[in-house]
Amino acid sequence: MNFPLRPKHKVEVDVLTESDEQCDLVVWNDEVNTFEHVIETLIEVCGHTPEQAAQCTLFIHFNGSYAVKHGSYNELKPMCEQIIDRGIGATIEFNT
Repeated sequence: MNFPLRPKHKVEVDVLTESDEQCDLVVWNDEVNTFEHVIETLIEVCGHTPEQAAQCTLFIHFNGSYAVKHGSYNELKPMCEQIIDRGIGATIEFNT
């Protein structure tokens, strides 16, 4: 008995690849750091304008955390370390 040969089909597969724009730098609220300190840090470390830094700080305060910068892991890692070195909680989160 002969079975017909099935034609080869192309199968599309989603592949997880590292992208240059896949991470968020998240800063966390605490009861220790002043608004001024967080604002100054965001200006100096992240390159925010004073207005951007102030808005981010309000979001952090009222929401508990906020993604203050988007970019690649390699771009955000030194910024995260500098923020932590200044006594402010920060993490890098991968976008999914």
